[in-house]
Amino acid sequence: MHGLSRLGNGNGNARSLASPPSSPRIRHLRGKTSNQGIGERLVFLLFSVVFRRKGVLLLAPLLYIAGMLLFMGSFGFTILDLGHGVDIVYRRAPPGSVYRSPKVFKRLWPMMEADANRRSPNALMEAWKPRVKGMWKPCISTNVSAPGSNSNGFFIIEANGGLNQQRLSICDAVAVAGLLNATLVIPIFHLNSVWRDSSKFGDIFDEDFFIYALSKNVKVVKELPKDVLERYNYNISSIVNLRLKAWSSPAYYLHKVLPQLLRLGAVRVAPFSNRLAHAVPAHIQGLRCLANFEALRFADPIRLLAEQMVNRMVTKSVQSGGNYVSVHLRFEMDMVAFSCCEYDFGEEEKLEMDMARERGWKGKFRRRGRVIRPGANRIDGKCPLTPLEVGMMLRGMGFNNNTLVYVAAGNIYKADKYMAPLRQMFPLLQTKDTLATQEELAPFKGHSSRLAALDYTVCLHSEVFVSTQGGNFPHFLIGHRRYLYKGHAETIKPDKRKLVQLLDKPSIRWDYFKKQLQDMLRHNDAKGVELRKPAASLYTFPMPDCMCKEPDPKPETDPA
Repeated sequence: MHGLSRLGNGNGNARSLASPPSSPRIRHLRGKTSNQGIGERLVFLLFSVVFRRKGVLLLAPLLYIAGMLLFMGSFGFTILDLGHGVDIVYRRAPPGSVYRSPKVFKRLWPMMEADANRRSPNALMEAWKPRVKGMWKPCISTNVSAPGSNSNGFFIIEANGGLNQQRLSICDAVAVAGLLNATLVIPIFHLNSVWRDSSKFGDIFDEDFFIYALSKNVKVVKELPKDVLERYNYNISSIVNLRLKAWSSPAYYLHKVLPQLLRLGAVRVAPFSNRLAHAVPAHIQGLRCLANFEALRFADPIRLLAEQMVNRMVTKSVQSGGNYVSVHLRFEMDMVAFSCCEYDFGEEEKLEMDMARERGWKGKFRRRGRVIRPGANRIDGKCPLTPLEVGMMLRGMGFNNNTLVYVAAGNIYKADKYMAPLRQMFPLLQTKDTLATQEELAPFKGHSSRLAALDYTVCLHSEVFVSTQGGNFPHFLIGHRRYLYKGHAETIKPDKRKLVQLLDKPSIRWDYFKKQLQDMLRHNDAKGVELRKPAASLYTFPMPDCMCKEPDPKPETDPA
């Protein structure tokens, strides 16, 4: 902050800013201590400043911060007695900052098994409380605007990223096309350096159904007409590429983009990602709803295999009424590397993570001033949950070892090591590689977005979905589940800050652990129905923009 010093009296002249005159007693003492050393004078000066009232006020925030750090254990130390009079003193890590979950699991495993042998009720059958009131149903058609008679031009976008980043771009492009009364050209998919998927729109989504589903609201064409292409020498890159700011408002599009569209007849936005604000008029939100929840249907090869996989999961879970749990597990090498978290603390892991960060983000993590704090990341809930931690959480919540669990994931980091305890806790665990044959998966290999579409569908139809790390996949899936399941997400989003504290205590009691996790499950049930806030995404919170509240049932009257 700038401005007057808290130690000054606020007057502008130099005389008023000078220190107040010292007392006669101090002047008398100065005369007698002229032979003091420099060190003694500095100490005297320090104490005289500190113990002045205003000096104490200045130091109060520093004293408070130091006290809090001491309270949190940041400066705590532990003495390790090695015998023979040799003690090693080392700094104690703050609670929750170290990955101790394997130790906790080793201690609690016999109690988990004892619970399973007692055949305790499976949380899968009662994860979500039955609801009679507060139901929601889809109601998009009443919100959607009709297209104008004459198109103002062609709107071309390039969608980048993975499956659900592309989905975001497509739905926002539909909304913008409706806003501008433009004709939308089927979006072009950019070959992303991370996802490395060369799939086109039609390889992932059903083009014909997309055009049909939007036909009453937004005109969509598969490609530009020949006369337009001729004007640009059959090169779409020659069409002017508009640079739009992120989260642009509808007014921005009407004032900046529409004039260009009318003048040129075609405009292009590449890349088109996060280019439309969350808060837009109701009829534009309706177009987003229509595009995401109704028009975007997976292409037949994906949809047919995904439906078979869902049916196989239902058949395998017949003991639990056809219900199963799906888990979006983000423990791939790039996710672990990006999080800057530590798990086995070995040199091999450190070297692998450094190489992965450099390969994926080219010096981003080596910039001057960049400080990596794995312990702080873990305490703050930013570390990806390991498969072991996911398993312990589910067992603590009451999902027993007969629960059928589907794991949606990429290539898990050190899968043999990290997946073993999850399989130990849930022997019926399935993935797309165990649920579908290699022949069935062959057309999708090497195409991460198509494989992600299979995972998306199986997770969409599970009784319980578990999100472990955030990202576009769970954000879209949670919203889609709300749209299908009467407004309730039926999703577990663990409180990772609380979870790492529980998993930091090797001596924790199983009963206490279960109670804390079951409280977490009840909290997720209570938060399952949420309305969209102004700054939130419609794709995660479809109420009230895409859904209407059903009237509560009238209480039955006694005929007598």
